[in-house]
Amino acid sequence: MKHIGIMLLSLLLAVGVGEAVAQTQADSTSVKNDSITWNKELEGVEIKAQRQFIKQEIDRIGYDVQADEESKTQTVMDMLRKVPMVMVDGQDNILVKGNSSFKIYKNGHLDPSLSKNAKEVFKSMPASMVKRIEVITDPGAREDAEGVDAILNIVMVNGSKMSGITGVVSAAYTSLNHPNLYASLTGQLGKLLMSVDYGYGGMSSRETENSTHTERNFLDTGNMMMLHSDGTNPGGIHYTNLNASYDIDSLNLVSASFGGYFYKLNVQGDSKTSLYSASDQPIYSFSNHYWMPGYSHSSWNGRFDYEHKTRRKGERFTLSYMLAFTRQHTDEENTYSEMVNAPFSYTGSLQSERERFTEHTFQADWLRPLGKGHQLEIGTKYIDRNNNSHNTQEFFGTDLQMDDEFQHTTRVLAGYADYIYNREKWSARAGLRYEYSFMEGSYPDGKKESFNKHLNDWVPQASLKYQLTDAQSLKLNYTTSINRPGISYLNPAVVISPTIIYQGNPQLVSSRTQRISVIYSCILPNLTLQVAPGYHHTYDGISDIQTAKDDIRYRTYDNILSYRRFSVEQYVQWKPFEGTTLVVNNNLRYEHNENPNLGYRTFGWSDNYYVNLSQKLPWKLLLYLSSYGKIGRSPSDVYTMQHSYFDYYASLQRSFLKADRLTVRIAANAPFNKYWSSEAETVNGSYHDFQQSWNRARSFTIAVTYRFGSLKASVKKTEHSIDNDDIVGGITKGK
Repeated sequence: MKHIGIMLLSLLLAVGVGEAVAQTQADSTSVKNDSITWNKELEGVEIKAQRQFIKQEIDRIGYDVQADEESKTQTVMDMLRKVPMVMVDGQDNILVKGNSSFKIYKNGHLDPSLSKNAKEVFKSMPASMVKRIEVITDPGAREDAEGVDAILNIVMVNGSKMSGITGVVSAAYTSLNHPNLYASLTGQLGKLLMSVDYGYGGMSSRETENSTHTERNFLDTGNMMMLHSDGTNPGGIHYTNLNASYDIDSLNLVSASFGGYFYKLNVQGDSKTSLYSASDQPIYSFSNHYWMPGYSHSSWNGRFDYEHKTRRKGERFTLSYMLAFTRQHTDEENTYSEMVNAPFSYTGSLQSERERFTEHTFQADWLRPLGKGHQLEIGTKYIDRNNNSHNTQEFFGTDLQMDDEFQHTTRVLAGYADYIYNREKWSARAGLRYEYSFMEGSYPDGKKESFNKHLNDWVPQASLKYQLTDAQSLKLNYTTSINRPGISYLNPAVVISPTIIYQGNPQLVSSRTQRISVIYSCILPNLTLQVAPGYHHTYDGISDIQTAKDDIRYRTYDNILSYRRFSVEQYVQWKPFEGTTLVVNNNLRYEHNENPNLGYRTFGWSDNYYVNLSQKLPWKLLLYLSSYGKIGRSPSDVYTMQHSYFDYYASLQRSFLKADRLTVRIAANAPFNKYWSSEAETVNGSYHDFQQSWNRARSFTIAVTYRFGSLKASVKKTEHSIDNDDIVGGITKGK
């Protein structure tokens, strides 16, 4: 907290806000009165105008990235910290409206690979490629059942059509040996418009250095376990996208895209485990060297859309198909040494895990205006989702081997209708969605019998907005959604280690969430203010089941979670002086997790905050200071409480060449802290523990971005397309 106070004090002492300045030169002014003519050459006229960063509509809030000068060299992740209703924590985990369950669109369409790996991609993608970041707060019945509270839409740079080629090249390097590279190229040939991009982010052993210490007390035996581990996970991520569109004529458009990412990590480290009796006498101890040389993950998706517009203004019909597939390989080897009275006979283990996810989606959507201020949208959607997993585990020095296969299929047929009203100061939206789901699990090895479930869900939603004045608006939202379990939650394969036994639950079913919120917005030339109180409730949610017996932990999942959250999201952007901008983005919340069957509860208040100050300096320099973190203790599930954290950084940038095509930035993250620490404690269940973790903090970065070409066009997209993100605990969920 000492560092936070110092940082906030520095921000307040330095406060000031920028204005966009446009200059126009009048060559001459002539005034004629009867026979007298007067000619006067003006020295110059300066017109000052404020370009607002924030814009609110009936279903979304947008942040104008191009209006922010810092976007020239910063990343999309940096920009996200400034967007209302978006929070990024110290590990770059993204929360939208206080929730980690959200979709990510690119240019209005779902990007499945980006949704699964946003953290790594956004840290590499230059913000200069992004026109606007939108939080779609009211997705409507078209997407409403897909398990999200909001949609994060990344709108890439576009403009009027021109022939030619344009591109961006960006490179950054940190003192922790972390390179980031990005290149993008867009070109147009007649009615065909194409774009391609590629990015790479590297992670070094030095950057990923981490350490964890845990003290665990088992309540049934009274024994105390001490665990300490040190490790690294160097590796790299490659991602690419190809987009194309073709205007058949003024009423028909086809577009297609293909993209995804691949990464491979070399996870390795050493740990020490010791167990002591209640009287502090040693019971056993051992050391472990773990190594995951084959940890790789890839996710790819392709999409095709056809859009037909009729002669009626605003009417359109869209047909879409999307294929998404994910492949994950994990090979983990553990070697045990320095064993003293160890309660197991093997000297090591080798676990191999192969997971496959394939999804086909078909969708038809029709939007028709019904008259002035009225429109109706109806559609249908079919999803065929297949999960396959194969787990093997071998224990060195014994004959014990495990081999498990599991397949899970989900088929969803949905129909929806959405009514939209927009007239004068009033806007409204109401929709209803019906989903029929068929879920089937099977065991190719024949160890267990197959099973299936049939589910029927009705999903309503509604929103109402009133424009109080030209600058102020008030909006009321009600939404519901469904979360379905992914393969990591469902997989029944048993994974064994000396201290924990893990198993998924194939009997899990979908859970429902209801939300209600009020959003007040005030957008003035020098001040933007938004306050959004809300309530969030999930019942029959999927949650951990953690137990302990004979000093060994057991973990699985069940539909037992009741989760409630009261929150007040606040956003302030203030421009007190020319050249100075102060942004405060925070989410104050009370969270309550409960397992009614076991009587476990965790609850607490916390505040996630972000404070940013940007100041224009002489010689076209721009200074950037920020601090972010969490104040208070918050529950992560019915067992665990997370403690507070904070981070801070500063940067200085300058642009060169015509139209500022070349920009250079130097930055420092946590220059006075070599490591950050985080704390968590288990307060319920058959064991209690306290865990403290350390990660690398201090780093220095130099980044260079160069824009070239003259094309001001972006690949056109159909206005509607496919989006799926109803899965929790999918293939990317860590264990």
